[in-house]
Amino acid sequence: MNRNTDFLPFARPSIGPEEEEAVLRIMRSGWLTTGSEALAFEKEFAAYVGVPFALAVNSATSGLHLALEAAGIGKDDVVITSPYTFTSTAAVVRHLGAELAFSDTAPGSYNLDPDQLQRLLAGTRNCRAIIPVHIGGLPCDMDAITTLGKRYGCTVVEDAAHAFPVMTSQGFAGTLGELGVYSFYATKTITTGEGGMVVTANEKLARRMSLMRMHGIDRAVWDRYTARKASWRYEVSEAGFKYNLPDILAAIGRVQLRRAETFMEQRKRTAAIYNKAFSRTPGLGLPPEAPNHAWHLYSLRVDPALTGIDRDTLIETLADKGIGASMHFIPLHLMPYYAKRYSLAPGDFPNAVAMYEATLSLPIWQGMTEDDARRVTDAVLEAVGSGRK
Repeated sequence: MNRNTDFLPFARPSIGPEEEEAVLRIMRSGWLTTGSEALAFEKEFAAYVGVPFALAVNSATSGLHLALEAAGIGKDDVVITSPYTFTSTAAVVRHLGAELAFSDTAPGSYNLDPDQLQRLLAGTRNCRAIIPVHIGGLPCDMDAITTLGKRYGCTVVEDAAHAFPVMTSQGFAGTLGELGVYSFYATKTITTGEGGMVVTANEKLARRMSLMRMHGIDRAVWDRYTARKASWRYEVSEAGFKYNLPDILAAIGRVQLRRAETFMEQRKRTAAIYNKAFSRTPGLGLPPEAPNHAWHLYSLRVDPALTGIDRDTLIETLADKGIGASMHFIPLHLMPYYAKRYSLAPGDFPNAVAMYEATLSLPIWQGMTEDDARRVTDAVLEAVGSGRK
């Protein structure tokens, strides 16, 4: 078996001289941890998405934890989310001592089904929050979900890890619920390597998250250490966390933020090439249509009965051709922890399972050339053609 040595990765960040210079500037400044750069990043991000408050954190997971804690989620509360997501969406609920209830995705979709969500809410006691997940960068039906949140007294916390910088008719995805959380992980449209941002229009929630983000201490290190007069006193008001974003990473984020729209347009061009190439091939299902899509993922569905090849074999075939592909996501109710704790069976969420069993994620990232995209489409179509023989 000869693998193509010119490997085309599933994801690759776009880091250039501006990001490098920004990091060097911070390294030369003498201040490496959270300080003026992180504060500037927060202000610029808040202005970009049009909210009054943005808090930089060391991961979207941390951001989700902070958001739910600020919303008062705790023991015996119930939080509803989709089984079609990464484990962090659900794990933070358990960290707070609350319980999970999963609601299935809509048929043919990776996102929550508002109709099924409504039925679950009607029969669930103590539900305090809903976490819609914008899978792949395609926004959920937030009109329906926020309406249900208000009707049933649930805080809506958007898991917008995939969804920056996509705009909806109501505003940016991530700003439509009471709280929204973005990811700047290495594969995302903009990256700080690791990191994230929590946004809200609620000052009370913002103050709580700001306090809990840094050990529950009432004064930031930046404030204490840079004061012109002796100013070392502080108080620990709560048993907080260590979720701050260092200035080195914030400096990268500020440069990336200025390039966000360009990055998304580049991803859209790759998605358009894929859509055109696969649209006439029986057995290949394109990502759900939407006027606004961040294209963090390009999720292709494969029907073995029509293509002659299953999803797993197609991923292996692409790997043999030097093309990185992946899968997003294995539904959480199939995972041992959640299945055991909540007595869940694979058939409990059939729509999520159907999408999982058919889906693979193709390479899509800013900087991909048209030739790169054609290489992927040619390899997929060749594998499908071979499978039919």
